[in-house]
Amino acid sequence: MPVPMPQHAVPPQYMAPQRNLQHQNDAALRRSRKPTDKNIPDGVEDVVIGEGVQQYKSLRDLEKRLDAAIVRKRLDIQDSISKTVKKYRTMRIWVSNTVENQPWQTGQNGSVPGTTPGSGRYKVRIEGRLLEDVSDLAEKDSDDEGGAQGPGDAMAEDGSDGKKAATTKRSEQRFSHFFKSITVDFDKSPSTSPAEMQTITWTKPQVPPNAVNLPPNADFDSVQFSRASQENLNVTISLVRDETPERYKLSKELAEVLDVEEETRSGIVLGIWDYIRAMGLQEDEEKRLVRCDDRLRAIFGRDQMFFPQIPESIGPHTSPLDPIKLPYTIRVDEEFHKDPTPTVYDIQVAVEDPLRSKMLALTQNPQYAAGMRQIAQLDDQVALIIQALTHSRAKHSFFTALSKDPATFVRRWINSQRRDLETILGEATRGGGEDASGPEFRRGGSNSVWDTAVAHEAVRYMLAKPDAGMSR
Repeated sequence: MPVPMPQHAVPPQYMAPQRNLQHQNDAALRRSRKPTDKNIPDGVEDVVIGEGVQQYKSLRDLEKRLDAAIVRKRLDIQDSISKTVKKYRTMRIWVSNTVENQPWQTGQNGSVPGTTPGSGRYKVRIEGRLLEDVSDLAEKDSDDEGGAQGPGDAMAEDGSDGKKAATTKRSEQRFSHFFKSITVDFDKSPSTSPAEMQTITWTKPQVPPNAVNLPPNADFDSVQFSRASQENLNVTISLVRDETPERYKLSKELAEVLDVEEETRSGIVLGIWDYIRAMGLQEDEEKRLVRCDDRLRAIFGRDQMFFPQIPESIGPHTSPLDPIKLPYTIRVDEEFHKDPTPTVYDIQVAVEDPLRSKMLALTQNPQYAAGMRQIAQLDDQVALIIQALTHSRAKHSFFTALSKDPATFVRRWINSQRRDLETILGEATRGGGEDASGPEFRRGGSNSVWDTAVAHEAVRYMLAKPDAGMSR
């Protein structure tokens, strides 16, 4: 007696994929049944009044050319986005300072209420703004030569006209965006306490790459600090650049090969590859193997090496970029503050290509996907209309042939339907009419099937058989 096998339930984790597979099969079946042909069938232009068919065909040709152009442009845009292209713009930095409770401000007797001897202080302000373009830079330089109101007005934008400045500069990348850290180093002074001479450092906090709202300590156009001193001080402001991808300072040997002093890692590898191809240093049989000439031997210290080893071998020949150093003298004397003017520096900073943001907006625009869905729906509607038009064209041909010769048409149609029915029911003879029961075998004459070369050859073959000769 057979032993019954135990029945086990299907685990739930296996049921979900099966249901998903069934849904996918159903969706694929529905897609396969959807009409896709959008070409008007032949012969429709003969029965349609007007030039609608020709206009539709012209629009179809225009649509194909337009689709090809759009696809080509989108591929070009995506290729341009993948390339890291930087544009250098000028950032103007103003450094100024104000003072309070200095001896020359307290009066001759130094007895101003609320002040004490040695309580003089200063406040230093460092502000940076991107200039619009080269033409704006030339105009601002000419304004600076004409008078001291140019930088003064720029520094005052955060004052009386601060709201306007905030609205006009909010879309720009701000001063803190371009630097990892800002350091202020003081020159030693014997008359100033060591506590007032300590280095001041700002370091950019860690911020997510796609953060929308930045914290205040990571998004600003100016930074200021205040300390106590009653004498002029010399300071050095060091700015460490923040660039993506990061650029490096090249060694003398590597700079001689690439003909640049600063470059990114990808730019270094690409430059070495161009140098190898230009000098013909690739092995003929093993393309990955590179022969090192004198310049490459000075960098890598070997006669030959595999090209994939180059990215990890250039590390000793790269170093971080030197910080930008801005010297400044903190003036606390009365003569300077009768007509104070800020110290102005212009430096070059790397910014994203303005076209890149526009190209990203084109490729990541949510309206594009919605538009493509709408176009797909319109294409489905056009395919359904073309399908209905094809059916109507078949009906038109049917009734036209019926009107010309009703008797012959009905006889042929009935015979065709009979053969189709026999084929469906499995009652058709082998070969679909080899018994000569079709209407074409019932007609004789010179234009019938009996007058063809095939019929004559078949008759000669049948007469040549031995049984045919015996019957005679």
